[in-house]
Amino acid sequence: MRQAFAHDAVLAMTPEEDVRAPGGAVTVALCGDWAHEPPCPLAAHHTGVTRDGDQVRLRILFAAEPGDESVVRERIGAALGAGRLVTPEGATATWRLLDDAASPVAADETDHAARLTGS
Repeated sequence: MRQAFAHDAVLAMTPEEDVRAPGGAVTVALCGDWAHEPPCPLAAHHTGVTRDGDQVRLRILFAAEPGDESVVRERIGAALGAGRLVTPEGATATWRLLDDAASPVAADETDHAARLTGS
């Protein structure tokens, strides 16, 4: 049975870069492509983004089998650590990973987490 998990990351991105690109990179890493039919094969997920100048914070909620948690986190870290994504429009978005780590699911995220797990 899938469980909900959370992962936080901080990136350096210039204001000109599209803040959606790192979430797209995560989707490609977890699903193989950003345009796929549901459900996500490895981990249903959602990426929230906030920008403060050149820093972008990502909050990734995901639902996976407990035995797949480390694989999902490794794929998230690798996607963000790569620091680039070619967008569907053919542009290349870039960023630099400053920090990423596992995080507990917050109390105000439990409804969203339940939707991701299908419960």
